Amino acid sequence: LLFIAFPSLRLLYLLDEINEPLVTLKTIGHQWYWSYEYSDFMNIEFDSYMIPTNELNINNFRLLDVDNRVILPMNSQIRILVTAADVIHSWTIPAFGVKVDGTPGRLNQTNFFMNRPGLFYGQCSEICGANHSFMPIVIESIPTNFFIKWIMNYSNSL
Repeated sequence: LLFIAFPSLRLLYLLDEINEPLVTLKTIGHQWYWSYEYSDFMNIEFDSYMIPTNELNINNFRLLDVDNRVILPMNSQIRILVTAADVIHSWTIPAFGVKVDGTPGRLNQTNFFMNRPGLFYGQCSEICGANHSFMPIVIESIPTNFFIKWIMNYSNSL
Protein backbone atom coordinates (compact mmCIF):
# COMPACT_ATOMS: atom_id res chain seq x y z
CA LEU A 1 0.00 0.00 0.00
CA LEU A 2 2.86 2.38 0.69
CA PHE A 3 4.18 1.95 -2.85
CA ILE A 4 0.80 3.13 -4.14
CA ALA A 5 0.21 5.86 -1.55
CA PHE A 6 3.44 7.86 -1.89
CA PRO A 7 3.31 8.42 -5.69
CA SER A 8 -0.40 9.24 -5.41
CA LEU A 9 0.19 11.82 -2.69
CA ARG A 10 2.99 13.37 -4.75
CA LEU A 11 0.63 13.69 -7.74
CA LEU A 12 -2.08 15.23 -5.58
CA TYR A 13 0.43 17.77 -4.30
CA LEU A 14 1.58 18.64 -7.84
CA LEU A 15 -2.00 19.00 -9.09
CA ASP A 16 -2.93 21.49 -6.37
CA GLU A 17 -3.71 24.89 -7.86
CA ILE A 18 -1.65 27.68 -6.37
CA ASN A 19 -2.36 30.44 -8.88
CA GLU A 20 -4.56 33.38 -7.95
CA PRO A 21 -6.79 34.38 -10.89
CA LEU A 22 -7.30 38.04 -11.71
CA VAL A 23 -10.83 37.50 -13.05
CA THR A 24 -13.42 34.82 -12.35
CA LEU A 25 -16.08 34.34 -15.02
CA LYS A 26 -19.14 32.20 -14.37
CA THR A 27 -20.61 30.64 -17.51
CA ILE A 28 -24.10 29.13 -17.60
CA GLY A 29 -25.25 27.12 -20.62
CA HIS A 30 -28.88 27.43 -21.64
CA GLN A 31 -30.71 26.10 -24.67
CA TRP A 32 -29.40 27.77 -26.90
CA TYR A 33 -27.32 30.61 -25.54
CA TRP A 34 -24.72 31.34 -22.84
CA SER A 35 -25.06 33.54 -19.76
CA TYR A 36 -22.00 35.14 -18.21
CA GLU A 37 -21.41 36.64 -14.77
CA TYR A 38 -18.26 38.48 -13.72
CA SER A 39 -18.18 37.22 -10.13
CA ASP A 40 -15.51 39.67 -8.97
CA PHE A 41 -17.54 42.73 -9.93
CA MET A 42 -20.98 43.84 -8.78
CA ASN A 43 -23.96 42.97 -10.98
CA ILE A 44 -22.14 42.46 -14.25
CA GLU A 45 -23.99 39.73 -16.07
CA PHE A 46 -25.35 39.31 -19.58
CA ASP A 47 -26.62 36.77 -22.08
CA SER A 48 -24.78 36.00 -25.30
CA TYR A 49 -26.84 34.96 -28.33
CA MET A 50 -25.70 34.09 -31.83
CA ILE A 51 -26.27 36.89 -34.35
CA PRO A 52 -28.88 35.71 -36.89
CA THR A 53 -27.68 35.46 -40.49
CA ASN A 54 -29.96 38.25 -41.70
CA GLU A 55 -28.48 40.69 -39.12
CA LEU A 56 -24.78 40.03 -39.81
CA ASN A 57 -22.41 42.84 -40.77
CA ILE A 58 -19.88 42.40 -43.55
CA ASN A 59 -17.07 41.65 -41.05
CA ASN A 60 -18.99 39.10 -38.92
CA PHE A 61 -18.64 35.34 -39.11
CA ARG A 62 -21.81 33.38 -39.84
CA LEU A 63 -22.78 31.02 -36.97
CA LEU A 64 -19.80 32.22 -34.87
CA ASP A 65 -20.46 35.84 -33.88
CA VAL A 66 -22.51 36.84 -30.85
CA ASP A 67 -24.33 39.97 -29.75
CA ASN A 68 -22.40 40.25 -26.43
CA ARG A 69 -18.76 39.19 -26.39
CA VAL A 70 -16.91 38.14 -23.26
CA ILE A 71 -14.26 40.77 -22.54
CA LEU A 72 -11.20 39.55 -20.62
CA PRO A 73 -7.81 41.10 -19.85
CA MET A 74 -4.73 39.69 -21.55
CA ASN A 75 -1.60 38.62 -19.63
CA SER A 76 -3.82 37.58 -16.73
CA GLN A 77 -4.80 34.32 -15.12
CA ILE A 78 -8.51 33.71 -15.78
CA ARG A 79 -10.77 31.27 -13.90
CA ILE A 80 -13.87 29.97 -15.68
CA LEU A 81 -16.69 28.35 -13.71
CA VAL A 82 -19.03 26.39 -15.99
CA THR A 83 -22.47 25.00 -15.30
CA ALA A 84 -25.72 24.45 -17.20
CA ALA A 85 -29.35 25.21 -16.53
CA ASP A 86 -31.04 22.48 -18.55
CA VAL A 87 -28.92 19.82 -20.32
CA ILE A 88 -25.20 19.07 -20.63
CA HIS A 89 -23.30 21.72 -22.60
CA SER A 90 -19.59 21.99 -23.35
CA TRP A 91 -17.84 25.37 -23.24
CA THR A 92 -15.01 25.00 -25.78
CA ILE A 93 -12.36 27.43 -27.03
CA PRO A 94 -9.93 25.48 -29.26
CA ALA A 95 -7.33 28.28 -29.40
CA PHE A 96 -6.86 28.02 -25.62
CA GLY A 97 -7.09 24.24 -25.50
CA VAL A 98 -10.04 24.60 -23.12
CA LYS A 99 -13.08 22.33 -23.06
CA VAL A 100 -15.23 22.22 -19.94
CA ASP A 101 -18.53 20.42 -19.63
CA GLY A 102 -21.40 22.31 -18.07
CA THR A 103 -23.67 19.92 -16.22
CA PRO A 104 -26.87 20.92 -14.43
CA GLY A 105 -26.33 20.86 -10.68
CA ARG A 106 -22.52 20.81 -10.93
CA LEU A 107 -19.92 23.55 -11.07
CA ASN A 108 -16.77 22.77 -13.09
CA GLN A 109 -13.77 25.05 -13.27
CA THR A 110 -10.71 25.60 -15.37
CA ASN A 111 -7.98 28.22 -15.64
CA PHE A 112 -6.23 29.68 -18.63
CA PHE A 113 -3.82 32.47 -19.50
CA MET A 114 -4.25 34.69 -22.55
CA ASN A 115 -0.96 36.16 -23.74
CA ARG A 116 -2.12 38.09 -26.81
CA PRO A 117 -4.99 40.39 -27.75
CA GLY A 118 -7.64 39.37 -30.24
CA LEU A 119 -10.89 37.55 -30.80
CA PHE A 120 -11.15 33.88 -29.92
CA TYR A 121 -14.05 31.77 -31.17
CA GLY A 122 -15.58 28.58 -29.86
CA GLN A 123 -18.83 26.66 -29.75
CA CYS A 124 -20.72 24.21 -27.62
CA SER A 125 -19.18 20.87 -28.53
CA GLU A 126 -21.74 18.68 -26.80
CA ILE A 127 -24.79 17.37 -28.62
CA CYS A 128 -27.20 19.18 -26.33
CA GLY A 129 -30.20 19.39 -28.62
CA ALA A 130 -31.37 20.33 -32.09
CA ASN A 131 -29.71 23.75 -32.07
CA HIS A 132 -26.52 22.91 -30.20
CA SER A 133 -24.38 24.15 -33.08
CA PHE A 134 -25.94 27.60 -32.60
CA MET A 135 -24.25 28.28 -29.27
CA PRO A 136 -21.12 30.21 -30.26
CA ILE A 137 -18.63 31.67 -27.80
CA VAL A 138 -16.56 34.79 -28.53
CA ILE A 139 -13.86 36.03 -26.18
CA GLU A 140 -12.22 39.38 -26.76
CA SER A 141 -8.81 39.72 -25.14
CA ILE A 142 -7.83 43.33 -24.48
CA PRO A 143 -5.07 45.07 -22.46
CA THR A 144 -5.74 45.29 -18.73
CA ASN A 145 -6.12 49.08 -18.64
CA PHE A 146 -8.83 48.91 -21.36
CA PHE A 147 -10.51 46.08 -19.43
CA ILE A 148 -10.67 48.26 -16.30
CA LYS A 149 -12.21 51.10 -18.35
CA TRP A 150 -14.74 48.67 -19.86
CA ILE A 151 -15.71 47.36 -16.40
CA MET A 152 -16.13 50.93 -15.09
CA ASN A 153 -18.28 51.96 -18.09
CA TYR A 154 -20.38 48.80 -17.90
CA SER A 155 -20.94 49.24 -14.16
CA ASN A 156 -21.90 52.91 -14.56
CA SER A 157 -24.37 52.13 -17.35
CA LEU A 158 -26.39 49.81 -15.08
